[in-house]
Amino acid sequence: MTLKNTVLVMAGTLAVMTGYAKTPTPDASQANNPLANMTAFNMQNYYIGDVSGSDKDANQFWFRYAKPFSLGESQWLLRASLPINTYPSPPTGGHQTGLGDLNLFTAYLIDTGNPAISFGIGPQLTAPTATENALGTQKWSGGLVNVLFNASSPVFQYGYLASWQHSFAGEGDRADVNIGAFQPFAFYQLGGGTYLRAAPIWNYNFQNDSYGVPLGVGIGQVIKQKKTVYNFFVEPQFSAADHGPGQPQWQVFAGLNLQFL
Repeated sequence: MTLKNTVLVMAGTLAVMTGYAKTPTPDASQANNPLANMTAFNMQNYYIGDVSGSDKDANQFWFRYAKPFSLGESQWLLRASLPINTYPSPPTGGHQTGLGDLNLFTAYLIDTGNPAISFGIGPQLTAPTATENALGTQKWSGGLVNVLFNASSPVFQYGYLASWQHSFAGEGDRADVNIGAFQPFAFYQLGGGTYLRAAPIWNYNFQNDSYGVPLGVGIGQVIKQKKTVYNFFVEPQFSAADHGPGQPQWQVFAGLNLQFL
């Protein structure tokens, strides 16, 4: 599979931080919960300084929107993610920029008996919306997503997002998609809305046995103004292990997450 497919599921692993922390500001412990019961809009960017197999840089800017909803007595969360990709263009030696593939998932929120622990599982769908062939898979893919977030402690929160998807339709001359990703995350509150973070992604491509396992530790700041929670962060990540083309050797993950109370 080419660069555009492997970079879609980028970078990271956990770093567990211990020590003394001040009392966090309100909403800080839920600001990074992907299953939080509130509407969210995220703008997140991966600047990839060195892509294996190309000696070039790349970039992905993600728009993400999440909305909780109900079906009867069941609770669900819908999340839509759309990237703007900038990838190396081998024929010209430059880069191509445009929309990537749209990803949607819905997670059924299971009652864990503890309001501080969120657990969700459900289907996902990726649509071939890329504006250029080199910026997407040209395949329809479906699969599953599972998310856990534990905010039992106001100081240290942790969890994971696991996903898998396989192509089922699309351009016949393009490589099939069969990708798994596991994103462990940890957040350690320092007080005043400031926190340490590790929230990257391990990926494995079952089509060609390529994989990426980067490591990252960053810092973030949560600010609440009226009914909006602003969450700014930056997290450098470096490859601890990788195999195959298209894997980031190092990258910087940064963004602004908004939650509307």
